[in-house]
Amino acid sequence: MWKVAMSEEVGKAVQSVLERVKQAAARRPKTLPAVPPRLVAVSKTKPPEMIVEAYRQGQRNFGENYVNELVDKASDPVILESCPEIKWHFIGHLQKNNVNKLLGVPNLFLVETIDSAKLADRVNTSWQRLQGASSQRLKVMVQINTSGEQNKHGLPPEETVNTVQHIVSQCSGLHFSGLMTIGRYGYDLTLGPNPDFQMLLSRRQEVCDSLKLPMEEVELSMGMSTDFEHAIEVGATNVRVGSIIFGNREYPNSALNTPNPSPLPSPAPSPEKTSKTVSEDAAKKMHHLTVS
Repeated sequence: MWKVAMSEEVGKAVQSVLERVKQAAARRPKTLPAVPPRLVAVSKTKPPEMIVEAYRQGQRNFGENYVNELVDKASDPVILESCPEIKWHFIGHLQKNNVNKLLGVPNLFLVETIDSAKLADRVNTSWQRLQGASSQRLKVMVQINTSGEQNKHGLPPEETVNTVQHIVSQCSGLHFSGLMTIGRYGYDLTLGPNPDFQMLLSRRQEVCDSLKLPMEEVELSMGMSTDFEHAIEVGATNVRVGSIIFGNREYPNSALNTPNPSPLPSPAPSPEKTSKTVSEDAAKKMHHLTVS
């Protein structure tokens, strides 16, 4: 049951995270592009009322991992009426058979998880068909598997330039906005800057050098609840934060991305939730980490 107290907690959490984003941006080296970081509030499994409360606090960008859940929320009458300027980010794995459903979402702002040229082609074709005579392009990011883990989606890093070049030259309905990574969970920042974030930085440099793109126009989406400040310090322009805004997630006993839920196991707990095992001490060390 939605409670007023819970609404107040969401409001306070949004303001707290926004202040931490601002402070982290102030610690960035002057050599990095001066792009204000964007906070994406990850609202998966949370009710529309929580989204509305965060919106009332000035939050505009929200992220969802599952196509069906995004479709339901984006079409919810409460959200449509109360959040006219909402911007939806899709941040989960996108299967080709869900492309048309995703692209029909009201206020879809950015698809962060293009992980192959074939998927880019499918999204491009579907978007152009849906748009008709409109020349509006869909913003997309290319997802890179910087950690090399088999359970992570994303391109192998060495395929980054060719995939971005394909989108820029062959997908006229898409606007390449940047690179995205999830990275390995629970990295100990006392060992130095996160190597997955450093990998994404180096791939952006490679893309910009090879394709003659201005660095300030190629965003980096990296960092979540446990490491978003460090991500911003080293160059993130887009951070995806969920549990410290909305609280821990509660997963229903159904597959969230299945139209007709079957007796499949519930989705595995969110990696972001799992990474909450990172201690408060580590979080404090992360806050004070000096970036070279």
